[in-house]
Amino acid sequence: MYPWLIFFHSIIRWFVLASLIFAIYRAYNGYKLNAVFNRTDDSVRHWTATISHIQLTIGSVLYFTSPLIKFFLANFKEQVRNIDLAFFGVAHILLMTISVVIITIGSALAKRKSTDKEKFRTMLVYFSIALLIIFLAIPWPFSPFSSRPYFRTL
Repeated sequence: MYPWLIFFHSIIRWFVLASLIFAIYRAYNGYKLNAVFNRTDDSVRHWTATISHIQLTIGSVLYFTSPLIKFFLANFKEQVRNIDLAFFGVAHILLMTISVVIITIGSALAKRKSTDKEKFRTMLVYFSIALLIIFLAIPWPFSPFSSRPYFRTL
């Protein structure tokens, strides 16, 4: 099961990034053009939050079943200096959880705003902040903290 979770977590990351970038694009255009916040915009808002929740759920299951994390937590004092283990044991899970909370708050606030411009602005601000945090927390192949391939295979 663990290899499958890693595989799906790796794949869904791209859906999270694509949906966030698309939502930010729609929010930016809607805000600048004083557009009407239509059903499509609301669906984009909703599905961006939903996809991020799915990714966080898979990531949480991975975190609590990972042999890497179990080793890290069992040997915390020694391994906290190991940048690769500390990245996944602390930074990655913390930053990703924060980003999903920000997406959730932004989505909920945008849904409740009274004007279309406020809805777009709220989505734009919250989703952009979350995207920045996600970019920092992904273990890109070029990351100095922890390196993983763009796609994990089985």
